[in-house]
Amino acid sequence: MKIKLMHILAILTALSIFLLYRGTLDRMDYYFQDRFMQKESAVDTRIAIIAIDDESVKDFGSWPWNRNVHAQLVDTLAAGDPAVIAFDVTFPAPSADDMEGDRALIDAVANAGNVVMPVYGTFASSATKGALEALSISEPFPALKEAAAAVGHINTIPDRDRVVRNSLYSFMMEGQQVESFSWVIYRMFMERSGESVDASMLPLDDFGRFHISYTGKPFAYETISYSAVMSGEVPADYFKDRIVLIGPYATGFKDDYLTPLQVKSPMYGVEIHANIIQALLDKHLNETLDWKWNALFLFIASAFAYFLFRRWNMFISFMSVAVIIGVFILGSSLLYKQGIIISIGYVVPLLIVSCIVVVGFHYVEELFERRRVTDIFGRYVAPEVVNQILRNGEEGLKLGGTRRELTVLFVDIRGFTPLSERAEPEEIVEILNEYLDLAANCIFKFDGTLDKFIGDAAMAIFNAPLLLEDHPMRAVEAAWAMKEGSADLERKLIERFGFGVKFGLGIHTGPAVFGNIGSKSRMDYTAIGDTVNTAARLESNAKPGQIVISEAVYTYVKDRIHANGLGEIKVKGKEQGITIYELEGIK
Repeated sequence: MKIKLMHILAILTALSIFLLYRGTLDRMDYYFQDRFMQKESAVDTRIAIIAIDDESVKDFGSWPWNRNVHAQLVDTLAAGDPAVIAFDVTFPAPSADDMEGDRALIDAVANAGNVVMPVYGTFASSATKGALEALSISEPFPALKEAAAAVGHINTIPDRDRVVRNSLYSFMMEGQQVESFSWVIYRMFMERSGESVDASMLPLDDFGRFHISYTGKPFAYETISYSAVMSGEVPADYFKDRIVLIGPYATGFKDDYLTPLQVKSPMYGVEIHANIIQALLDKHLNETLDWKWNALFLFIASAFAYFLFRRWNMFISFMSVAVIIGVFILGSSLLYKQGIIISIGYVVPLLIVSCIVVVGFHYVEELFERRRVTDIFGRYVAPEVVNQILRNGEEGLKLGGTRRELTVLFVDIRGFTPLSERAEPEEIVEILNEYLDLAANCIFKFDGTLDKFIGDAAMAIFNAPLLLEDHPMRAVEAAWAMKEGSADLERKLIERFGFGVKFGLGIHTGPAVFGNIGSKSRMDYTAIGDTVNTAARLESNAKPGQIVISEAVYTYVKDRIHANGLGEIKVKGKEQGITIYELEGIK
């Protein structure tokens, strides 16, 4: 079965769908999501970050600080009546030597009544689909946990390229569900506003995660130094009815991650929580299409590409494929705004690879076609003629001729008629093919062009279509090679039939016209003119086993051959005689 373009594109599409199912090119998919879907927009002013920054560390000493400091901050913020106060800082155990600080923090958190504390789960290295089960959990020491209004996990699960694109809604720990830090904060804020929310609004994947629609790049949200709040530089009522996030804002805490909007500049964990909360507040919750729908997009893209490649030329097809890629990218961006994520990271590579494969396919197809035409057509005309037609296309098939000096060789089989009377027709054909094959090989060996077979004779031209600097000598060498090669064939015939045959050859050099001669429906690549006729007459005058050359040929090659002068002969169609020579050897 011949391989067609449709078969190749079908295989590429099937392979792409398989890779999509396996998630092999997810990194490529992430790239397109990050570049063309995630867009920076205005941050929500209801969210404020109190930063544990370098300035605060300078004011309060190295981390961890005395818990009285945190207690004072909670008391200060509580006086301003914020909607939620959330610590992105863990307090896993009571202080070993500061029970007073622990007590102060517990009281401050309890009195505020709206403080969220973080917990952190530890999981097995390989997780299966479904609700994640934590092996262990780090949470606030018991008294502080009891004083807090709620707790939420701060686990961050980056993708394989270490970029955080999803938020884990919850995990299980000893039969208890632990919801995420950001979700708990959002829920508390909405409840304060008199609205109830339900986790069913979240488009969760098989691992219980939902996509984060980022709003701001690193440092986009309003950030206030911890020291500025503690010093009273920023008044407490500045935070009224706002969500206040407290967390590390310095590289020493190692709480920074790569995010889609700026993959080379890490974002602090507290900023990621701010982005998640804003996505929840804006109801900007995007759902990734099931792989089956994305497979349909792949099929549609492949079908479009096949239609274009079959209908239009290469340039228009490639331009059209580029337009299709642009449409998919633009469409994915518009769908993202509507809450739908499609995997164009598989569509775009499929289209690009298809273009590359199509170029290779057409190149190989043309190569095989040229070889097929050369093999088949070359059995009837000279390979040089075939190559010229393939190279020049339609121009190579136009009628017309070119005038040039050529050397023309005619060869005929002497004694063929008597042999035909002694052998069967099948044997005659076999013998004839052997002799003509020998003649053709000798002509090709010395760069001649086999013009045609004429029964048991053959005609060859030298210096067309390929230019040969020493074409008379090439023709002479080809003729001598035929004579030497025919000796073995003649010996076989004598053993078989008791009768052999010999070549008779004639060679002449002179001006002639060569090219496509004939009609538009039937033409031959040949040479015409007096030079051709003269060469034919010389061959008809040659005795069996004799190579007759004209004086014009002899003049070119006399220093390189052994020849015997035969005098002048009269040929049909010429008033003057022609001086001829018999080729007896090559020096």
